Amino acid sequence: MPITRHEESAVYSKVTEANGLVFTAGVIPSDLSRDVAGQTADVLAEIDRLLALCGSDKSKVVQATVWLNDIRHRDGMNTSWSAWLGGKNAPARACVEAKLIDPRMLVEISVVAAK
Repeated sequence: MPITRHEESAVYSKVTEANGLVFTAGVIPSDLSRDVAGQTADVLAEIDRLLALCGSDKSKVVQATVWLNDIRHRDGMNTSWSAWLGGKNAPARACVEAKLIDPRMLVEISVVAAK
């Protein structure tokens, strides 16, 4: 089974393809000055880019993991998440509170998608 890694660094790849599936690393916002809805939209735009790089898209996401620095941000995150999904193709999803790498970071998301 071939494995293709994209945008590799010394410690991780931003996205990996294997066995007809696409796996993203935890995607973080590039603009930490935004609120959770803005940071989530930023993350989802990057996920769109990574999926497209592998010939997939958000309609093929089968699983997602969302980490929030404060679970009370869930409603704000869900505003952008729901807009991104457009009311269809909702994947299985976990959403948990976690201490993220930078205190200004409010959300991190990882997805698995079919090709």
